[in-house]
Amino acid sequence: MLLNHVLGMFTHPDQEWSHIKKEHKNPLLVYSAYVGILGLISPICAYISTTQFGWQVGSGQLIKLTPESALPLVVLTYVAMLVGVFGLGWAIDWMGKNYGSGHDAFFSYGIALTAYSCTPLFLAGFALLYPEPIFNTLVFLAAAAYTGYLMFDGLPIVLGIEKERAIPFCGAILTVALVYLVVTRVGTVIVWSMGFAPQFVGG
Repeated sequence: MLLNHVLGMFTHPDQEWSHIKKEHKNPLLVYSAYVGILGLISPICAYISTTQFGWQVGSGQLIKLTPESALPLVVLTYVAMLVGVFGLGWAIDWMGKNYGSGHDAFFSYGIALTAYSCTPLFLAGFALLYPEPIFNTLVFLAAAAYTGYLMFDGLPIVLGIEKERAIPFCGAILTVALVYLVVTRVGTVIVWSMGFAPQFVGG
């Protein structure tokens, strides 16, 4: 099962990347058996914490979201994660041709690289059960840093790119990811203005 790769991404990533390249799984299988499952962690934990536990800034009032307003937001978050993994995977496969990688017509390598590299970010979603802004920020920053390392480590193995070219390629990937992040922020504002804004209640 693809979920067996989760532990390997933390204990022996080089060996795990080699196994992943040999598998060459169909993107739909990677989605359903890996991204589709692990991607649920953050939305579910965020829904539970924001509607049941709440959060507070400093010594301010405890704040919660109404279940009715939180549900569409977490669903949209889940969809955005799925779209992000696919989009970044497609971009990696497409850009890989310019960095010495053979083109993969089914985008399997690019999506696999993105999906497994994002393992720390997926698992960091458990931290949302403790809705403390500073704590969550630190956890996700650490997860993002390790995600970047996994991406850099996996590029030469999965796509067969020379290590010297992996650094500028990682820069290009980061640029695409940041653009998508900006797009999602803008999309959030648009969605909120369409009547899906969060509804806050006192704890």
